Amino acid sequence: MAKLLSNSSEVKATDTKSKLIQMIKEGQIDTVILGFCDMQGRFMGKRVTGAYCLDNDLDEGTHFCNYLLGTDFEMNVPEGYESMNWNDGYGDWIAKPDWNTFKIIPWLEKTASIFCDVYEMDGTSPVAVAPRNILKSQLEKAEQMGFRPYMASELEFYLFSETYETVHEKEYRGLQTAGHVNEDYNLLQGTRNEPLYQKVRQYMDMAGIPIESSKGEAYYGQHEINLKYSDALNAADQHLFFKHGMKEICIQNERSVSFMAKPHHEWTGSSGHIHLSLTDAHTGKNAFFAGENTGNPMSKTMQQFMAGVLSYTRDFSLFFAPNVNSYKRFAPNSWAPVNIVWSKDNRSAGYRVVGNNDHLRFESRIPGADMNPYLAYSALIGAGLLGIEQELELPAEFKGNAYADPNVKRIPSSLHEAIICWKNSGVVSDVLGDRVAKHYLHAATVEQQALDGFVSDWERARYFEQC
Repeated sequence: MAKLLSNSSEVKATDTKSKLIQMIKEGQIDTVILGFCDMQGRFMGKRVTGAYCLDNDLDEGTHFCNYLLGTDFEMNVPEGYESMNWNDGYGDWIAKPDWNTFKIIPWLEKTASIFCDVYEMDGTSPVAVAPRNILKSQLEKAEQMGFRPYMASELEFYLFSETYETVHEKEYRGLQTAGHVNEDYNLLQGTRNEPLYQKVRQYMDMAGIPIESSKGEAYYGQHEINLKYSDALNAADQHLFFKHGMKEICIQNERSVSFMAKPHHEWTGSSGHIHLSLTDAHTGKNAFFAGENTGNPMSKTMQQFMAGVLSYTRDFSLFFAPNVNSYKRFAPNSWAPVNIVWSKDNRSAGYRVVGNNDHLRFESRIPGADMNPYLAYSALIGAGLLGIEQELELPAEFKGNAYADPNVKRIPSSLHEAIICWKNSGVVSDVLGDRVAKHYLHAATVEQQALDGFVSDWERARYFEQC
């Protein structure tokens, strides 16, 4: 995997490193978080002291046990991963800082944060299965084809008027949402939690994570925050940092927040919509816009890119909907799409074309808020670039209610079905590489097996007496 940094960004990194050292010497910073994204989309890593930063060269990175990219949500270490196992002794990998991601965290005292890329112990070979490296690999392909993806996430979530500790003590039952009315665009209900949301918006802006807007969503205590459009790597970093930061801010304010796709079967699911366009790497213009007076504003590049996304959505669905719970969100007339079609400004379609002229783009409405942004972004970019390479033809725009049409292709209805799609795909390994494809197939299989062996309250209530 080639380095994507330009000379100017390397100079900026050197300046940023010098700035951090100076802030540590002046007592403004005493803690530096070196973190990376794990398979589940969580920010993992270490806190190193200011004194350590002065005594050591952070460019060399920090070691961590490679099991962190081979666990489940509960940090168990399942067998079967080729990249990390007991036969190899669960050795170390290196997390090396990307200085372009340096941030001072306004809600933590004297604390800075740097995103890291994951390398083998030689310090130069990127670890293929690391989510951020997967996205960088797709961005390198795009660059070679003359494109730079720009993306943004819209994240929905549920806010609760209780702490993570009390939610755990209640065994995640009878949860108290931070609201008692449908909150969708409801400014009065939003006011009840505005002191927290205003603090979140302000803190994120101070940390260099620009938020365009926030609004109530379609159930009690459900809200949405829209992050500002940016180049794809920065957009994914912002997505991860926002989710992590929002949880930390809630902890400090005796609240809790969940980005589960479907926290309760009676509640509206939480989406993670993705907006995407391609910029021409040479001209800097929107490669999706065909130009004025062309009849069809969608360029050939956009049509082929979207054709690839539509053709291979089912193949890559493990990256769009990675968890068992992800598939509980997909239901007719639920605001979560079930059909793989595109349409202009139609929220029943899986892919929605929006914007005009230089702002022309498409929105993927398929992922939930539980997605790993690096993986979901990679799948969209990889599938779209394949559409350009194969010169695929975009199907006609779908018009009408996409939920009501039984004849169009549907997204998988379960993690089990998505595993089959991934396993039988003819393109996943070609786009991601065999090592990545096998690694994430195993992760999904482990997650499915965990559910298959679990007996739920629903089963006991249904079958205990009546069988």
